[in-house]
Amino acid sequence: MSPGNPELVNALVQVLGSENVLTALEDILPYGFDGTATFKQRPVAVVFAHDAAQVSAVIKLARTHRAPVVTRGSGTGLSGGSVPVPGAVVLCLVKMDRILEVDPANLTLRAEAGAITQKIFDAADATGLFYPPDPGSMKISTIGGNVAENSGGLRGLKYGVTRDYVMGLEVVLADGSICWLGSKCVKDVAGYNLRDLFIGSEGTLGVVTQVLLKLLPKPAARQTLLATYARMDSAAETVSAIIAAKIIPCTLEFLDRKTIQCVEDFAKVGLPRDAEAILLIETDGHPAAVADEAAKIEELCRAHGATSVRRAATAAEAAQLATARRSAFSALARLRPTTILEDVTVPRSELAGMIREVEAIATRHQLNIATFGHFGDGNLHPTILTDERDTAEMHRVELAFADIVQATLARGGTITGEHGVGLAKKPFLKSQLGDASYELLRLVKRSLDPDGLLNPGKIFDQS
Repeated sequence: MSPGNPELVNALVQVLGSENVLTALEDILPYGFDGTATFKQRPVAVVFAHDAAQVSAVIKLARTHRAPVVTRGSGTGLSGGSVPVPGAVVLCLVKMDRILEVDPANLTLRAEAGAITQKIFDAADATGLFYPPDPGSMKISTIGGNVAENSGGLRGLKYGVTRDYVMGLEVVLADGSICWLGSKCVKDVAGYNLRDLFIGSEGTLGVVTQVLLKLLPKPAARQTLLATYARMDSAAETVSAIIAAKIIPCTLEFLDRKTIQCVEDFAKVGLPRDAEAILLIETDGHPAAVADEAAKIEELCRAHGATSVRRAATAAEAAQLATARRSAFSALARLRPTTILEDVTVPRSELAGMIREVEAIATRHQLNIATFGHFGDGNLHPTILTDERDTAEMHRVELAFADIVQATLARGGTITGEHGVGLAKKPFLKSQLGDASYELLRLVKRSLDPDGLLNPGKIFDQS
Protein backbone atom coordinates (compact mmCIF):
# COMPACT_ATOMS: atom_id res chain seq x y z
CA MET A 1 0.00 0.00 0.00
CA SER A 2 1.22 3.47 -0.82
CA PRO A 3 2.75 5.39 2.07
CA GLY A 4 1.64 8.61 0.38
CA ASN A 5 -2.08 8.60 1.10
CA PRO A 6 -3.30 5.31 2.68
CA GLU A 7 -6.76 6.64 3.58
CA LEU A 8 -7.41 7.64 -0.03
CA VAL A 9 -6.10 4.32 -1.34
CA ASN A 10 -8.35 2.40 1.06
CA ALA A 11 -11.34 4.44 -0.08
CA LEU A 12 -10.50 3.81 -3.75
CA VAL A 13 -10.29 0.06 -3.08
CA GLN A 14 -13.73 0.19 -1.45
CA VAL A 15 -15.21 1.82 -4.55
CA LEU A 16 -13.34 0.04 -7.36
CA GLY A 17 -12.17 -3.24 -5.82
CA SER A 18 -8.56 -4.11 -5.11
CA GLU A 19 -8.08 -5.55 -8.61
CA ASN A 20 -8.58 -2.02 -10.03
CA VAL A 21 -6.22 -0.17 -7.70
CA LEU A 22 -2.45 -0.45 -8.17
CA THR A 23 0.00 0.77 -5.55
CA ALA A 24 2.99 -1.59 -5.73
CA LEU A 25 6.09 0.12 -7.07
CA GLU A 26 6.57 -2.31 -9.95
CA ASP A 27 2.91 -1.81 -10.97
CA ILE A 28 2.75 1.98 -10.87
CA LEU A 29 6.16 2.77 -12.42
CA PRO A 30 4.90 2.36 -16.04
CA TYR A 31 2.27 5.03 -15.35
CA GLY A 32 4.84 7.62 -14.32
CA PHE A 33 5.63 8.76 -17.88
CA ASP A 34 4.13 8.97 -21.37
CA GLY A 35 5.65 9.10 -24.85
CA THR A 36 7.64 12.21 -23.92
CA ALA A 37 11.25 11.42 -23.16
CA THR A 38 12.21 13.64 -20.27
CA PHE A 39 9.22 13.89 -17.88
CA LYS A 40 8.74 11.31 -15.13
CA GLN A 41 6.86 11.30 -11.79
CA ARG A 42 5.65 8.33 -9.75
CA PRO A 43 1.90 8.47 -8.84
CA VAL A 44 0.43 7.57 -5.44
CA ALA A 45 -1.85 5.00 -7.05
CA VAL A 46 -3.20 3.94 -10.44
CA VAL A 47 -6.92 3.18 -10.67
CA PHE A 48 -9.03 1.68 -13.46
CA ALA A 49 -12.62 2.85 -13.93
CA HIS A 50 -15.26 0.90 -15.88
CA ASP A 51 -17.92 3.58 -16.33
CA ALA A 52 -18.68 7.24 -15.74
CA ALA A 53 -20.18 6.53 -12.32
CA GLN A 54 -16.87 5.08 -11.13
CA VAL A 55 -14.99 8.03 -12.64
CA SER A 56 -17.30 10.34 -10.72
CA ALA A 57 -16.67 8.40 -7.49
CA VAL A 58 -12.90 8.63 -7.98
CA ILE A 59 -13.10 12.39 -8.60
CA LYS A 60 -15.22 12.92 -5.48
CA LEU A 61 -12.82 10.86 -3.32
CA ALA A 62 -9.79 12.67 -4.70
CA ARG A 63 -11.48 16.00 -3.99
CA THR A 64 -12.23 14.96 -0.41
CA HIS A 65 -8.57 14.01 0.11
CA ARG A 66 -7.25 17.00 -1.90
CA ALA A 67 -5.39 14.66 -4.24
CA PRO A 68 -4.68 15.61 -7.87
CA VAL A 69 -6.17 13.36 -10.57
CA VAL A 70 -4.33 12.77 -13.84
CA THR A 71 -6.42 10.98 -16.47
CA ARG A 72 -4.69 8.65 -18.86
CA GLY A 73 -5.36 6.34 -21.80
CA SER A 74 -2.57 4.38 -23.47
CA GLY A 75 0.11 6.90 -22.50
CA THR A 76 1.18 7.72 -26.07
CA GLY A 77 1.08 11.50 -25.56
CA LEU A 78 4.07 13.51 -26.74
CA SER A 79 3.82 16.65 -24.59
CA GLY A 80 3.86 15.23 -21.06
CA GLY A 81 0.11 15.77 -20.74
CA SER A 82 -0.53 12.55 -18.81
CA VAL A 83 2.59 12.59 -16.64
CA PRO A 84 1.54 12.60 -12.94
CA VAL A 85 2.29 15.40 -10.53
CA PRO A 86 3.53 14.60 -6.98
CA GLY A 87 0.80 12.96 -4.89
CA ALA A 88 -1.43 12.29 -7.90
CA VAL A 89 -3.83 9.45 -8.56
CA VAL A 90 -3.61 8.26 -12.16
CA LEU A 91 -7.12 7.53 -13.46
CA CYS A 92 -6.69 5.09 -16.35
CA LEU A 93 -9.63 4.64 -18.75
CA VAL A 94 -8.34 1.79 -20.93
CA LYS A 95 -10.98 -0.59 -19.53
CA MET A 96 -13.73 1.71 -20.81
CA ASP A 97 -13.07 0.53 -24.37
CA ARG A 98 -16.45 -0.34 -25.86
CA ILE A 99 -17.80 0.94 -29.15
CA LEU A 100 -21.39 1.52 -28.07
CA GLU A 101 -23.13 2.33 -31.33
CA VAL A 102 -22.55 2.76 -35.06
CA ASP A 103 -25.48 4.71 -36.52
CA PRO A 104 -25.38 4.67 -40.36
CA ALA A 105 -28.64 6.64 -40.57
CA ASN A 106 -27.04 9.60 -38.79
CA LEU A 107 -23.41 8.90 -39.78
CA THR A 108 -22.26 8.74 -36.15
CA LEU A 109 -20.35 6.41 -33.84
CA ARG A 110 -20.47 6.49 -30.04
CA ALA A 111 -17.64 5.00 -28.02
CA GLU A 112 -16.21 4.96 -24.53
CA ALA A 113 -13.10 7.05 -23.99
CA GLY A 114 -10.76 4.05 -23.75
CA ALA A 115 -11.63 2.68 -27.21
CA ILE A 116 -8.57 2.33 -29.43
CA THR A 117 -8.66 4.73 -32.40
CA GLN A 118 -7.86 1.99 -34.94
CA LYS A 119 -10.89 -0.01 -33.73
CA ILE A 120 -13.08 3.04 -34.28
CA PHE A 121 -11.74 3.35 -37.82
CA ASP A 122 -12.33 -0.38 -38.38
CA ALA A 123 -15.87 -0.29 -36.97
CA ALA A 124 -16.76 2.58 -39.30
CA ASP A 125 -15.05 0.91 -42.25
CA ALA A 126 -17.04 -2.30 -41.70
CA THR A 127 -20.25 -0.39 -42.45
CA GLY A 128 -18.87 1.46 -45.46
CA LEU A 129 -18.14 4.62 -43.45
CA PHE A 130 -14.98 6.55 -42.70
CA TYR A 131 -13.45 8.09 -39.56
CA PRO A 132 -10.72 10.36 -40.99
CA PRO A 133 -8.46 11.44 -38.07
CA ASP A 134 -5.41 9.16 -38.09
CA PRO A 135 -2.78 10.08 -35.47
CA GLY A 136 0.47 8.20 -35.93
CA SER A 137 -0.27 6.28 -32.73
CA MET A 138 -3.79 5.24 -33.82
CA LYS A 139 -3.07 1.51 -33.41
CA ILE A 140 -2.61 2.02 -29.66
CA SER A 141 -3.90 5.49 -28.69
CA THR A 142 -7.40 5.89 -27.24
CA ILE A 143 -10.14 8.15 -28.60
CA GLY A 144 -10.37 9.89 -25.22
CA GLY A 145 -6.70 10.78 -25.45
CA ASN A 146 -7.19 11.96 -29.02
CA VAL A 147 -9.99 14.26 -27.85
CA ALA A 148 -8.00 15.50 -24.84
CA GLU A 149 -5.07 16.45 -27.07
CA ASN A 150 -7.15 17.32 -30.16
CA SER A 151 -4.89 14.99 -32.15
CA GLY A 152 -4.19 15.37 -35.85
CA GLY A 153 -2.69 12.97 -38.34
CA LEU A 154 -1.67 12.40 -41.92
CA ARG A 155 -5.12 13.18 -43.34
CA GLY A 156 -5.39 16.53 -41.53
CA LEU A 157 -4.93 18.69 -44.64
CA LYS A 158 -8.22 17.64 -46.22
CA TYR A 159 -10.17 16.27 -43.29
CA GLY A 160 -9.00 18.31 -40.27
CA VAL A 161 -8.27 17.11 -36.73
CA THR A 162 -10.19 15.28 -34.02
CA ARG A 163 -12.21 18.40 -33.07
CA ASP A 164 -13.83 18.40 -36.51
CA TYR A 165 -15.44 14.99 -35.83
CA VAL A 166 -16.66 15.33 -32.23
CA MET A 167 -20.42 15.90 -32.10
CA GLY A 168 -20.93 15.10 -28.43
CA LEU A 169 -19.13 14.28 -25.19
CA GLU A 170 -19.91 12.80 -21.81
CA VAL A 171 -17.77 14.60 -19.25
CA VAL A 172 -17.23 14.15 -15.52
CA LEU A 173 -16.62 17.56 -13.96
CA ALA A 174 -14.34 18.47 -11.07
CA ASP A 175 -17.21 18.14 -8.54
CA GLY A 176 -18.03 14.64 -9.80
CA SER A 177 -21.16 15.61 -11.72
CA ILE A 178 -21.72 13.93 -15.09
CA CYS A 179 -22.92 15.96 -18.06
CA TRP A 180 -23.52 15.43 -21.77
CA LEU A 181 -22.47 18.12 -24.25
CA GLY A 182 -23.60 18.12 -27.89
CA SER A 183 -25.99 15.93 -29.89
CA LYS A 184 -26.46 13.94 -33.11
CA CYS A 185 -28.01 17.00 -34.76
CA VAL A 186 -25.97 18.37 -37.67
CA LYS A 187 -27.19 21.82 -36.67
CA ASP A 188 -27.18 22.57 -32.93
CA VAL A 189 -26.55 26.11 -31.70
CA ALA A 190 -28.25 25.92 -28.31
CA GLY A 191 -26.23 27.83 -25.73
CA TYR A 192 -22.46 28.13 -25.38
CA ASN A 193 -20.43 25.55 -27.27
CA LEU A 194 -19.03 23.87 -24.16
CA ARG A 195 -18.27 20.70 -26.11
CA ASP A 196 -15.45 22.46 -27.93
CA LEU A 197 -14.12 23.81 -24.64
CA PHE A 198 -13.27 20.29 -23.49
CA ILE A 199 -11.68 19.20 -26.78
CA GLY A 200 -7.96 19.82 -26.46
CA SER A 201 -8.24 20.73 -22.77
CA GLU A 202 -5.77 17.96 -21.86
CA GLY A 203 -7.77 16.67 -18.91
CA THR A 204 -7.50 19.98 -17.05
CA LEU A 205 -11.23 20.85 -17.14
CA GLY A 206 -12.97 17.48 -16.80
CA VAL A 207 -12.70 13.77 -17.62
CA VAL A 208 -14.13 12.76 -21.00
CA THR A 209 -15.80 9.34 -20.63
CA GLN A 210 -17.80 8.97 -23.88
CA VAL A 211 -17.48 10.46 -27.35
CA LEU A 212 -20.03 10.82 -30.17
CA LEU A 213 -18.16 11.02 -33.47
CA LYS A 214 -19.15 12.16 -36.94
CA LEU A 215 -18.45 9.69 -39.76
CA LEU A 216 -18.20 10.25 -43.51
CA PRO A 217 -18.96 8.06 -46.52
CA LYS A 218 -15.87 6.05 -47.39
CA PRO A 219 -14.01 7.50 -50.43
CA ALA A 220 -14.56 5.34 -53.48
CA ALA A 221 -11.00 5.61 -54.78
CA ARG A 222 -7.47 6.62 -53.74
CA GLN A 223 -4.21 7.29 -55.56
CA THR A 224 -0.83 7.57 -53.86
CA LEU A 225 2.19 9.33 -55.39
CA LEU A 226 5.80 9.61 -54.24
CA ALA A 227 7.75 12.63 -55.56
CA THR A 228 11.53 12.93 -55.13
CA TYR A 229 13.45 16.22 -54.88
CA ALA A 230 17.08 17.33 -54.93
CA ARG A 231 16.13 20.61 -53.19
CA MET A 232 13.86 21.17 -50.18
CA ASP A 233 12.69 24.47 -51.67
CA SER A 234 11.38 22.63 -54.74
CA ALA A 235 9.30 20.35 -52.53
CA ALA A 236 7.88 23.34 -50.66
CA GLU A 237 7.12 25.15 -53.93
CA THR A 238 5.27 22.06 -55.15
CA VAL A 239 3.05 22.11 -52.07
CA SER A 240 2.16 25.75 -52.70
CA ALA A 241 1.47 25.01 -56.36
CA ILE A 242 -0.85 22.10 -55.55
CA ILE A 243 -2.88 24.20 -53.14
CA ALA A 244 -2.92 27.14 -55.56
CA ALA A 245 -4.34 24.76 -58.19
CA LYS A 246 -7.31 24.25 -55.82
CA ILE A 247 -6.37 20.63 -55.14
CA ILE A 248 -6.60 19.47 -51.53
CA PRO A 249 -4.99 16.04 -51.21
CA CYS A 250 -5.98 14.01 -48.17
CA THR A 251 -2.28 13.44 -47.42
CA LEU A 252 0.69 15.65 -48.26
CA GLU A 253 3.66 14.49 -46.19
CA PHE A 254 7.39 15.08 -46.43
CA LEU A 255 10.58 13.47 -45.17
CA ASP A 256 14.02 15.10 -45.15
CA ARG A 257 17.24 13.33 -46.15
CA LYS A 258 18.06 11.94 -42.69
CA THR A 259 14.56 10.62 -42.22
CA ILE A 260 14.46 9.09 -45.70
CA GLN A 261 17.65 7.14 -45.04
CA CYS A 262 16.47 5.92 -41.63
CA VAL A 263 13.05 4.91 -42.91
CA GLU A 264 14.54 3.06 -45.88
CA ASP A 265 16.93 1.18 -43.58
CA PHE A 266 13.92 0.29 -41.42
CA ALA A 267 11.09 -0.35 -43.93
CA LYS A 268 12.97 -1.12 -47.18
CA VAL A 269 10.28 0.17 -49.58
CA GLY A 270 12.62 1.62 -52.17
CA LEU A 271 12.87 5.23 -51.03
CA PRO A 272 15.60 7.25 -52.79
CA ARG A 273 18.47 7.49 -50.27
CA ASP A 274 20.18 10.37 -52.09
CA ALA A 275 17.11 12.64 -52.22
CA GLU A 276 17.06 15.90 -50.29
CA ALA A 277 13.32 15.51 -49.71
CA ILE A 278 10.37 13.38 -50.74
CA LEU A 279 6.67 14.15 -50.80
CA LEU A 280 4.11 11.42 -50.15
CA ILE A 281 0.82 12.57 -51.67
CA GLU A 282 -2.56 10.84 -51.57
CA THR A 283 -5.76 11.99 -53.20
CA ASP A 284 -9.13 10.35 -52.57
CA GLY A 285 -12.76 10.70 -53.63
CA HIS A 286 -14.76 9.82 -56.77
CA PRO A 287 -12.63 7.70 -59.16
CA ALA A 288 -12.82 10.23 -61.98
CA ALA A 289 -11.85 13.10 -59.68
CA VAL A 290 -8.99 11.08 -58.20
CA ALA A 291 -7.63 10.25 -61.66
CA ASP A 292 -7.82 13.89 -62.71
CA GLU A 293 -6.21 15.19 -59.51
CA ALA A 294 -3.42 12.60 -59.61
CA ALA A 295 -2.54 13.62 -63.16
CA LYS A 296 -2.45 17.32 -62.24
CA ILE A 297 -0.40 16.61 -59.09
CA GLU A 298 2.17 14.64 -61.08
CA GLU A 299 2.38 17.46 -63.62
CA LEU A 300 2.88 20.06 -60.86
CA CYS A 301 5.55 17.94 -59.14
CA ARG A 302 7.57 17.65 -62.34
CA ALA A 303 7.09 21.35 -63.18
CA HIS A 304 8.51 22.30 -59.78
CA GLY A 305 11.66 20.23 -59.84
CA ALA A 306 10.73 16.68 -58.88
CA THR A 307 13.43 14.36 -60.18
CA SER A 308 10.96 11.48 -60.23
CA VAL A 309 7.29 10.81 -59.50
CA ARG A 310 6.18 7.30 -58.66
CA ARG A 311 2.52 6.27 -58.59
CA ALA A 312 1.53 3.33 -56.42
CA ALA A 313 0.30 0.65 -58.81
CA THR A 314 -1.72 -1.26 -56.25
CA ALA A 315 -3.48 -0.68 -52.94
CA ALA A 316 -0.81 -2.83 -51.31
CA GLU A 317 1.98 -0.60 -52.65
CA ALA A 318 0.09 2.52 -51.50
CA ALA A 319 -0.29 1.02 -48.03
CA GLN A 320 3.41 0.15 -48.01
CA LEU A 321 4.39 3.76 -48.79
CA ALA A 322 2.01 5.12 -46.15
CA THR A 323 3.36 2.64 -43.62
CA ALA A 324 6.88 3.81 -44.42
CA ARG A 325 5.89 7.38 -43.57
CA ARG A 326 4.14 6.27 -40.40
CA SER A 327 7.28 4.43 -39.34
CA ALA A 328 9.44 7.58 -39.43
CA PHE A 329 9.44 8.03 -35.66
CA SER A 330 10.19 4.35 -35.00
CA ALA A 331 12.95 4.35 -37.61
CA LEU A 332 14.65 7.40 -36.14
CA ALA A 333 14.30 6.03 -32.62
CA ARG A 334 16.68 3.20 -33.52
CA LEU A 335 19.65 5.58 -33.89
CA ARG A 336 20.08 6.97 -30.35
CA PRO A 337 18.81 5.98 -26.89
CA THR A 338 16.48 9.00 -26.61
CA THR A 339 14.20 10.40 -29.32
CA ILE A 340 12.47 13.74 -28.77
CA LEU A 341 9.73 14.38 -31.32
CA GLU A 342 8.88 18.07 -31.58
CA ASP A 343 5.65 19.50 -32.96
CA VAL A 344 5.47 23.00 -34.40
CA THR A 345 3.41 24.49 -37.20
CA VAL A 346 4.16 27.42 -39.49
CA PRO A 347 2.24 29.00 -42.37
CA ARG A 348 2.88 26.95 -45.52
CA SER A 349 4.79 29.86 -47.08
CA GLU A 350 7.36 29.56 -44.25
CA LEU A 351 8.01 25.81 -44.56
CA ALA A 352 11.25 25.76 -46.53
CA GLY A 353 12.75 28.59 -44.47
CA MET A 354 11.75 26.92 -41.23
CA ILE A 355 13.36 23.64 -42.22
CA ARG A 356 16.60 25.46 -43.10
CA GLU A 357 16.42 27.19 -39.72
CA VAL A 358 16.04 23.85 -37.92
CA GLU A 359 19.14 22.63 -39.78
CA ALA A 360 21.05 25.74 -38.68
CA ILE A 361 19.90 25.23 -35.07
CA ALA A 362 21.12 21.62 -35.20
CA THR A 363 24.53 22.78 -36.41
CA ARG A 364 24.72 25.58 -33.85
CA HIS A 365 24.01 23.23 -30.94
CA GLN A 366 25.93 20.26 -32.36
CA LEU A 367 22.88 18.01 -32.42
CA ASN A 368 21.46 15.38 -34.75
CA ILE A 369 18.00 16.60 -35.83
CA ALA A 370 15.91 14.98 -38.56
CA THR A 371 12.66 16.57 -39.78
CA PHE A 372 9.50 15.12 -41.26
CA GLY A 373 5.86 16.06 -41.05
CA HIS A 374 2.67 17.20 -42.65
CA PHE A 375 3.82 19.62 -45.37
CA GLY A 376 0.27 20.25 -46.52
CA ASP A 377 -0.79 21.89 -43.26
CA GLY A 378 2.60 23.29 -42.19
CA ASN A 379 3.01 20.89 -39.26
CA LEU A 380 6.68 19.94 -38.77
CA HIS A 381 8.21 17.31 -36.50
CA PRO A 382 11.87 18.18 -35.93
CA THR A 383 13.12 15.04 -34.19
CA ILE A 384 16.13 15.32 -31.90
CA LEU A 385 18.19 12.13 -31.61
CA THR A 386 20.03 12.22 -28.31
CA ASP A 387 20.84 10.40 -25.05
CA GLU A 388 19.14 11.58 -21.86
CA ARG A 389 22.08 10.20 -19.82
CA ASP A 390 24.38 12.79 -21.42
CA THR A 391 23.80 15.88 -19.27
CA ALA A 392 25.78 18.24 -21.48
CA GLU A 393 24.00 17.11 -24.63
CA MET A 394 20.59 17.36 -22.96
CA HIS A 395 21.36 20.97 -22.04
CA ARG A 396 22.06 21.66 -25.71
CA VAL A 397 18.77 19.92 -26.56
CA GLU A 398 16.89 22.32 -24.28
CA LEU A 399 18.56 25.30 -25.95
CA ALA A 400 17.81 23.94 -29.42
CA PHE A 401 14.20 23.22 -28.45
CA ALA A 402 13.73 26.82 -27.28
CA ASP A 403 15.34 28.12 -30.48
CA ILE A 404 12.99 26.02 -32.64
CA VAL A 405 9.91 27.28 -30.78
CA GLN A 406 11.02 30.91 -30.91
CA ALA A 407 11.80 30.61 -34.63
CA THR A 408 8.33 29.14 -35.14
CA LEU A 409 6.64 32.05 -33.35
CA ALA A 410 8.76 34.56 -35.24
CA ARG A 411 7.39 33.11 -38.49
CA GLY A 412 3.78 33.43 -37.33
CA GLY A 413 3.51 29.78 -36.31
CA THR A 414 2.13 27.91 -33.33
CA ILE A 415 3.96 25.96 -30.63
CA THR A 416 1.89 22.82 -31.23
CA GLY A 417 -0.13 21.55 -34.16
CA GLU A 418 -1.35 18.25 -32.77
CA HIS A 419 0.50 17.08 -29.64
CA GLY A 420 -0.84 19.61 -27.11
CA VAL A 421 0.86 21.91 -24.63
CA GLY A 422 1.25 19.64 -21.58
CA LEU A 423 4.51 20.11 -19.74
CA ALA A 424 6.73 20.36 -22.79
CA LYS A 425 5.28 23.53 -24.35
CA LYS A 426 4.00 25.19 -21.18
CA PRO A 427 6.89 27.70 -20.91
CA PHE A 428 6.10 29.06 -24.39
CA LEU A 429 2.32 29.38 -24.31
CA LYS A 430 2.19 32.97 -23.05
CA SER A 431 4.60 34.06 -25.78
CA GLN A 432 2.15 32.80 -28.38
CA LEU A 433 -1.13 33.93 -26.79
CA GLY A 434 -0.19 37.21 -25.15
CA ASP A 435 -1.04 38.21 -21.57
CA ALA A 436 -4.78 38.77 -21.95
CA SER A 437 -5.55 35.55 -23.82
CA TYR A 438 -3.30 33.56 -21.49
CA GLU A 439 -5.14 34.94 -18.44
CA LEU A 440 -8.49 34.07 -20.06
CA LEU A 441 -7.42 30.43 -20.23
CA ARG A 442 -6.45 30.49 -16.56
CA LEU A 443 -9.85 32.02 -15.72
CA VAL A 444 -11.64 29.16 -17.50
CA LYS A 445 -9.56 26.63 -15.55
CA ARG A 446 -10.32 28.31 -12.22
CA SER A 447 -14.04 28.44 -13.06
CA LEU A 448 -14.38 24.74 -13.86
CA ASP A 449 -11.78 23.37 -11.43
CA PRO A 450 -11.57 25.85 -8.52
CA ASP A 451 -9.51 23.45 -6.39
CA GLY A 452 -7.04 22.86 -9.20
CA LEU A 453 -7.10 19.06 -8.88
CA LEU A 454 -7.63 17.99 -12.51
CA ASN A 455 -4.28 17.39 -14.21
CA PRO A 456 -2.69 20.41 -12.47
CA GLY A 457 0.48 21.96 -13.82
CA LYS A 458 -0.34 21.18 -17.44
CA ILE A 459 -0.82 23.90 -20.07
CA PHE A 460 0.12 26.47 -17.37
CA ASP A 461 1.62 26.40 -13.88
CA GLN A 462 -0.50 25.64 -10.83
CA SER A 463 -1.85 28.82 -9.23
